Amino acid sequence: MILSLAGGLLIGAAAALLLLAGGRVAGISGILDGALGRPSWRWWFLAGLLCGGLILALLYPAALGPPVASIAPLAAAGFLVGFGTRLSGGCTSGHGVCGVSRFSTRSLIATGTFLITGMLTVFVVERLG
Repeated sequence: MILSLAGGLLIGAAAALLLLAGGRVAGISGILDGALGRPSWRWWFLAGLLCGGLILALLYPAALGPPVASIAPLAAAGFLVGFGTRLSGGCTSGHGVCGVSRFSTRSLIATGTFLITGMLTVFVVERLG
């Protein structure tokens, strides 16, 4: 419980720092999209995300779950997430962490949609096995 609280505080602090210091919302899809166009601070931000994942994999590999047996479902899931990100004008980090904290109507609707879709997906997968 304490680690979850600490992780949430770190995410919130990082999002607040990026907004206050740089005037940018910490939405990963927007940061990735901007990084593809030109070198900037975005590359450092993305490198930090990747390094965090690598550190987790080294220190606690079980946290990442079992190895993926096939790349096809993973690629399909990535495509669907990217499509949904473009459709909603942002990702869960931008809408859920940054937009909801600013009481953005658009982000509240998007985050509600993310949650409902996730719950429906779990329900369907559980029923279909």
